[in-house]
Amino acid sequence: MRNACGNSSLRHWVTYAPTPEPVPPARLIKEGVMLEQLFTAVFGDSLTLPLWTILLACLITVWLIWEKLKPVAQPQKEVIGVSTELLSSNNTATVSKVTSNGKKLDASKFVRLKLKIFYGTTTGKSKTFAEQLSEEAMRKDYGVELLDLKDYEPEDNLSELTTDTVCVFIVSTYMDGMPSESCSWFCKWLEETSTDFRVEKTLLKNLQFCVFGLGNSLYAEHYNTVGKKLDRQLHSLAARRVMALGLGDEDVVNSKHGGIEEDFKAWRKIFWRQAGPILTGRRTLEPVSLASKGKKEKGKCGVNCKGKEDGGKCSSDEEEDNDDEPLYETSSEEEEDVGAVEGEGGVSQGSGGVVDLEDLGKVMKQMKTAKAKRQEEEVAMSGGGERKEMVTPQLRKALTKQGYKIIGSHSGVKLCRWTKSMLRGRGGCYKHTFYGIESHRCMETTPSLACANKCVFCWRHHTNPVGTEWRWKMDDPELVYSGALENHVNMIKEFKGVPGVLAARFEEGLKPAHCALSLVGEPIMYPEINKFIHLLHQKQISTFLVTNAQFPEAIRNLTPVTQLYVSVDASTKDSLKKIDRPLFKDFWERYIDSLRALSEKGQRTVYRLTLVKAFNTDEIENYAKLVEMGKPDFIEIKGVTYCGDSKASNLTMSNVPWHEEVVKFVQEFANELPDYEIAAEHEHSNCILLAHKKFKINNEWWTWIDYPKFHTLVARYTGSGGQMTFTAEDYMAKTPNWAVFGATEQGFDPKETRYFRKNAKKDIAGC
Repeated sequence: MRNACGNSSLRHWVTYAPTPEPVPPARLIKEGVMLEQLFTAVFGDSLTLPLWTILLACLITVWLIWEKLKPVAQPQKEVIGVSTELLSSNNTATVSKVTSNGKKLDASKFVRLKLKIFYGTTTGKSKTFAEQLSEEAMRKDYGVELLDLKDYEPEDNLSELTTDTVCVFIVSTYMDGMPSESCSWFCKWLEETSTDFRVEKTLLKNLQFCVFGLGNSLYAEHYNTVGKKLDRQLHSLAARRVMALGLGDEDVVNSKHGGIEEDFKAWRKIFWRQAGPILTGRRTLEPVSLASKGKKEKGKCGVNCKGKEDGGKCSSDEEEDNDDEPLYETSSEEEEDVGAVEGEGGVSQGSGGVVDLEDLGKVMKQMKTAKAKRQEEEVAMSGGGERKEMVTPQLRKALTKQGYKIIGSHSGVKLCRWTKSMLRGRGGCYKHTFYGIESHRCMETTPSLACANKCVFCWRHHTNPVGTEWRWKMDDPELVYSGALENHVNMIKEFKGVPGVLAARFEEGLKPAHCALSLVGEPIMYPEINKFIHLLHQKQISTFLVTNAQFPEAIRNLTPVTQLYVSVDASTKDSLKKIDRPLFKDFWERYIDSLRALSEKGQRTVYRLTLVKAFNTDEIENYAKLVEMGKPDFIEIKGVTYCGDSKASNLTMSNVPWHEEVVKFVQEFANELPDYEIAAEHEHSNCILLAHKKFKINNEWWTWIDYPKFHTLVARYTGSGGQMTFTAEDYMAKTPNWAVFGATEQGFDPKETRYFRKNAKKDIAGC
């Protein structure tokens, strides 16, 4: 009974115990005071603050720590009900979707960017890495395109990419510093484009890219040079870096992560961390600022530069040559003329030829140094000493970087962009339209890189040598000829297998049929120019020689060429000095005498006028007087080609006339010339041809050239010792209808395929 009663009592207490009465406030205060007294007794004088103050401070401290450490609540994105296909779609149209809370969702905000992965490989390593990155991207639900660089046409496609694409380039460098065969054409195109003054430096402004290079540090001199160049050259054309250059090392000892596979694996982690926000649209890259390009700044690659870790240098850093060696040897009257000293050694000079007073001391010092140097050279040469080479090692390096092939010590050759164009069946230059040359078989060269002018529109920005007489070491014409032909053919061979190149054109291009002696400099300065021309004619190669009208005696002594040009850039002494900036003191007298010498030639002669707005577009009457003096067979009028900004010239795009403006000038010019009419045009080159009426037979133009007939005539002339002469009318051919002025083709051969760039601006390419 007791246990039962006991249990019953316990159950009763648990179940039915009354609710405790609240403790009176007075009791709480009393107990608090007692607790405070207890703390005071225990800790004594060491604790002088009231208990409530301590408790409050503890609570605040705990709260602050909690707020600091607790995870940040991520806002819920209202994407409920939106499919993966919609989020990964590249369609930018606005798509509405009702979410769980009734709100409408604009799905276009979640559109993902496309990923293009380019690789260039021979052994397969770059391709393997590209496939690994591609598979990883597909697992992450990105749209991916894998591209072999050997099948990719950069000239057509690269500049057309928009900011909805991120491009990854995975390229290898071999032990000699060269790219793999599959990407050699891409690398060559990029190098030439990035150094071509005629190409707009914002060509790739919409390209977002990153580069991973494969190399071997055992070959330290060439370690990853292809990847480094690719990264630097893309950025120089305003392409935006997604991340810093990645470098993989095949040398396990020196590899940062123990091998090239591990290097790539580590790079991929960084890639997704930095490129991920861009691919998902959460981050955008700022356009490259051209104003800051060229400045030596830390971290100018625009990202957290890892260059120090990967090799000691930022990949975007340009190698700077601090060598004070001059680019070329100069020999001219400018050394004795204060007004001709410009831009050398920090001397400042205005466009009007006025030297700042504060720089006068530098000018005088330069004059004395140049004069003393010239006297030393004269003494050395009179004593049988060896002459100096025209092209110094530094100039050779600079010109080679620009795509030139230097021959010997003073000559050069380079592929014209129209040669490349016609190899692909995309049309020829204006000489094809006006005179019937085959642009893909034309070799552009010069036996003399030196010039006697510093023209404001010079497309070399005055990096070539200058001089008024030949005072350098001279190469044999056989060396110049064989070197030009060999280098030209080798450059054509590089187009084998390039996308778009026509097989028949490629085979024809290996056998040059024309030579444009107009690359740069003054070819007529070369003392052995006649022998050089003879060698070309022996190989059935026609000759188009351009001179700047400063060497009248050389024009008179010149052997017959297929067509002889004289640059007539101005019609008055003042404008000639302003535009051509000649080195001779008697430049105007030489200019006039050269035109008279041209009228004495029996073969085809041409005046070449370059129109520069605000310089020479309002001198029509004076030009007409010069035409009467030289009596050329043809007059080419061409809008100036803008070659980019330069300290040596103040020309801008505003100085480039539109084709309609050139046509208007020519029409007004023709009204002043009763013996000439407009014969042809090449709208793409912004060029018009005026021809003498003797080339208009039965109301049809005969401006083209019968090249086999010319070679027969010139061989007969040479064989007779110059007794059997011939004239321009002896080797003319009929001009096709599509080339005649007024035709709907505007000078573009209908057999070719016209290529138009998207969002094309004013054409500044020229020829």
